[in-house]
Amino acid sequence: MSIKVERKDPKEASENILRRFNRKVLQNGLLSEAKAQMRHTRPESRRKRRTRAILRDMRRAEKTRRIKMGLSK
Repeated sequence: MSIKVERKDPKEASENILRRFNRKVLQNGLLSEAKAQMRHTRPESRRKRRTRAILRDMRRAEKTRRIKMGLSK
């Protein structure tokens, strides 16, 4: 969707045109839609979640093993 803002008269200040443009953008909700699309991330695949969980469990087990041996935290 495009927003079109034209000069009302040839002597109209560019600040006024910019202000009207910004108001139209806010009223149409285009800015919030664009920001929502920027924040959208694809859901992580099942395989990737599983490998991350396995690594997390391995690290946790290694950490508890080292603590029990008195090596470090």
